[in-house]
This record gives sequence, structure tokens and C-alpha cells, in this order.
Amino acid sequence: MNRDVTDAIFNHCPVGCSSTLETTSIVLPEGNLKRCPACGQLLSACGKAWFDESMQEFDVPEGTLPTGKNKIRYHQRMGKMLNDAKAVVAATQIPKLLDVGCSSGALLLVAKECGYEAFGAEPATQAAATAKSLGFDVFPGFLQDARYPDNHFDVVTLFEVIEHLLEPSDVIREIQRILKPGGLLLIGTANADSWTVRQLGGSWEYFDIRSHGGHISFFNPKSISLLAEKCGLDVHEITTKRVNLVERKNASKAVYEVAKVARELLAIPARWSKKGHDMLAVLRKPKQ
Repeated sequence: MNRDVTDAIFNHCPVGCSSTLETTSIVLPEGNLKRCPACGQLLSACGKAWFDESMQEFDVPEGTLPTGKNKIRYHQRMGKMLNDAKAVVAATQIPKLLDVGCSSGALLLVAKECGYEAFGAEPATQAAATAKSLGFDVFPGFLQDARYPDNHFDVVTLFEVIEHLLEPSDVIREIQRILKPGGLLLIGTANADSWTVRQLGGSWEYFDIRSHGGHISFFNPKSISLLAEKCGLDVHEITTKRVNLVERKNASKAVYEVAKVARELLAIPARWSKKGHDMLAVLRKPKQ
């Protein structure tokens, strides 16, 4: 992997803050994470070549289709989320859903089962072809190039995507344009202001660009709320869950078992205080 960091991808806050980025004490192979003092956004110090190379792992036919037990859990979790969204938008006709970064179509399958007319956009051409082979209308490219009509979708989903974006405001503004008034944007990403980050720091696997290709921009409830406001969306709800105190690969069995107990004890406080490391932001386009 190309580890040149002389062409660092971030020299300003992608949320739009004017503050000068600070260097944190969170050490990664590509250099210490940067931080926006205004919104708390954490940013990778990696270079453009390193980022581009890490993103190549996604252009495979199987994409991110879950398998086995993960598939069952995925369908249950996403099905509940999409049914909840459908109840909020209360569409009078079959609701339209767009999954941005749909990969090979896992979420589109769930959306169809939940009664949506499902569409996708995916720049990884092989994964997009797999999703299209499942019978879905998938645009094989970046969202801004699809040129969907104004006020077209009831729900747009952006799961495990925003942490890859150099300029997230460009994508969020485009989503705001294509959402119907009162429509929802669901963003799933990690919470950089979590107890997990406080405990694990640079050893948290989510920060590792080698394990999670293209993870460069790490949001928190404040920064994602600011981004929503700048892009013309209201915050409907932000929730977090889960706490990790150790990475399994770095801990003995005994330590890991103790950490599991602590994780369960912290689950409810983490939700209440928004300190869990899994974050769901539900944003809404204002009704006209």
C-alpha cells in the first residue's frame, strides 16, 4: 500500500468549520488523526494515493453481501429500521427508497421486502452489476452524476459511506435536493465521540484504513448535526449503541470475557448519553 502522506487529503474540516485542524494523540500508521476543534470531527492524515488504493477493495462482484448468521441479523436490523422510516414518511403511494453506496444490493433486497420501490447508486462497477442482476434499478456511478429528479425519493439511505467522503456536503446537498419534502435520510456510521474511542484510541479497528478501506472521516452527533443544518436538513433523531473496551484480536480470552460483561453493563448508559460507537442519524427534509 502506498503510504505517502505528503499529499494529505484533509487540510480543512469537511463539515465546513473555519477552525484550523489540530493534531490529536491518536496514533495510526498514516499519522496522528487530525481534529476540528469546532465540531470534533476526526480526520485521517493519509495521502490521496493511499486513500485511492484502499478503496479498490470494494470493486468486487460480491460487494458487501452478508452471509450466514450475519445475513439473518442484517435483515432483521435493517428491516426494522426501514419499517420505522416508512411509518414516519407515511407515503400515500408505494414509497421510493434510494440506497447510496448500495454495493451488491443487500439493503435493496430488504427494502423490497419492506414494501419499498428500491433504487441504488454505486460507483464500484462490479458490485453495481451484481445489484442490477437482482432486478434493481442501479446507477453505476457517483450520486451527483445520476441526476435524479427533484423531490423524488421518500427515503434515502447512506450506510457505511459518509466516512469515505472527502466532501460530504456535496453528497448531502444532492440528497436534500432529491428527497421529497418530509422525506428521510438515514446515515449509519461510527461515532468518533464514543467511549470506545476514548478507551481504544488508535487501536480501534474502525480507524484502520488497512482493515476498513477508505475510512478517513469520523463523525460524531455534533458534527453530523452541523452538516445537516448546513445542507438544509433537520435532525429527526440521532441514536448510538454498543461499546467496545478491547479488540478481540488484541486480548486474552479471560480479558475479553470480562470486557464482554462490562460492555453489556454499559449498553444502556451508552445509548442514553450518545456515547455508543454505532451511530444512526435520521435527518429530515423540511415539509413545504
